[in-house]
Amino acid sequence: MHVYAREERTIGQVLAEKAQRVGDRPFLRVRGDDGEWADVSYADMHRLTDDYARGFAALGVGKGTTVAVMLGNCPEFLYTCWGLGKLGAVAVPLNTAAKGDQLEYYLRQSGSEWVVAEAGFLPTLERALKETGARTIVHGEGGDHALADVAATRGETPQVDVKPSDPMLIMYTSGTTGPSKGVVSPHSQGHAVGEVMARHCEYGPDDVLYTCLPLFHGNAIWYSVYAALWGDSCIALAPRFSARSFWRDIRESGATEFNALGAMANIIWQLPEDPADRDHQVRSAMVVPTTRPLVDGFKERYGITVTSVFAMTENCAVTVLGPHDPPEKAASAGRVRDHVAVQIADDDGMPLPTGEVGEICIRPNGPGMIMLGYHDMPEATVGAIRDLWFLTGDRGWLDDDGYLYFSERKKEVIRRRGENISAYELETILCKHPDVHEVAAVAVPSDLSEDDVMVYVVPADGASPDFAELVAYSVDNMAYFMVPRYWQLIDELPKTPSQKVEKFKLKAAAVDGRDELWDREKAGITVRRDS
Repeated sequence: MHVYAREERTIGQVLAEKAQRVGDRPFLRVRGDDGEWADVSYADMHRLTDDYARGFAALGVGKGTTVAVMLGNCPEFLYTCWGLGKLGAVAVPLNTAAKGDQLEYYLRQSGSEWVVAEAGFLPTLERALKETGARTIVHGEGGDHALADVAATRGETPQVDVKPSDPMLIMYTSGTTGPSKGVVSPHSQGHAVGEVMARHCEYGPDDVLYTCLPLFHGNAIWYSVYAALWGDSCIALAPRFSARSFWRDIRESGATEFNALGAMANIIWQLPEDPADRDHQVRSAMVVPTTRPLVDGFKERYGITVTSVFAMTENCAVTVLGPHDPPEKAASAGRVRDHVAVQIADDDGMPLPTGEVGEICIRPNGPGMIMLGYHDMPEATVGAIRDLWFLTGDRGWLDDDGYLYFSERKKEVIRRRGENISAYELETILCKHPDVHEVAAVAVPSDLSEDDVMVYVVPADGASPDFAELVAYSVDNMAYFMVPRYWQLIDELPKTPSQKVEKFKLKAAAVDGRDELWDREKAGITVRRDS
């Protein structure tokens, strides 16, 4: 593995080196309109991102310009983000399921002057564009400018002095008691992740890393794309996860590794057993979270070694469960590696002994491995650090061998199908409905792992909220994965003397009485990605 010096860790410098050293090797593999997989070489990635950088510069985009990106899993996503990175501009990958107030918030809070979007997202963006004045560059028909014209711009490629510490991405992560925070990531952060993953999961030139996870999430862009970049490997990119086509994609793309989040691994495991279960080239799969039965089962049924990590958008891979770690550690998130220090602390910040559960706190052992801060949120940035330790908001414990075990989230975040959901944002949206006075959202365990969303609704005076109507309102105003499954009316929410909602009581009641709750799935209401 070629290791880049700290001062070389910008996307422009890395792609230039790759083009010279391994330019003919395939980097990106995608399925074309003809159904066949086609490759983009390392040299072509360097050339195409230069083309995009040149085109963006011609529109006035330069160092420090913030550009939102609302594209699905396609080559243009990488060409756009890395072309912007070569200019020192900042890309803001947007969740393609975002809509309404949430979408407007992302554009306004990030200060995005431009939005690069697929034509199909223009109707969803219309209100946010009108309110913020952001201009559009469209992949397809419509908008102010065409992305194809950007890519076709000729002339000299601007040579911009971009440093590893310069911001490259703003990625939004669910807030706990407030709105989503924009994590400002420097160029060096993605490369720190790529190095850790390529080194400890042993990715090399013969590997094809498959991902169907969305590129606007840190897992796909860093733990697959940057990991492949550092390993001189190839990244096979699929539009989205489909249980029906998953193994076909794996076989036809020549994948040797894939990543699975949350319910995805369980869905794969629950597929009917097939004589072709071992008919593939996959040697490892990074799964978050893991269990001992899943690790053992994947090895026995598929011949696949499960790896894992503990990580957040704000930092790099804190731990890695590598392919050679002992089987008895399979329930852990992996071993703390030498690039980072981990401390388990109590609520006062005092370190706890091995085996005791407390907040997981991290400290990188080198520069450029974690975020620069939360965009335009100085108080939140300061609040995330205590005594030079980054506070993850997650609770866990360390064993005698330095393996980390996750216990629970300390933060008020709901995790569903690999997505973090801000209870605050969900509640804020529902409270705008005229029949709703107050809302409390809590997580209840899902049969597919992680959580389902449950809400308690306090009706407005004289109102009789209809749950089916509230579901329809939710579909129109929030991302599909946020739409609650379980609903219950309540006269008032339990609160502390300081008027904080006692959600632990609500969650316990929801879990104990789940069969009595109104369930939209039992009511025959299905919410899909395209709803």
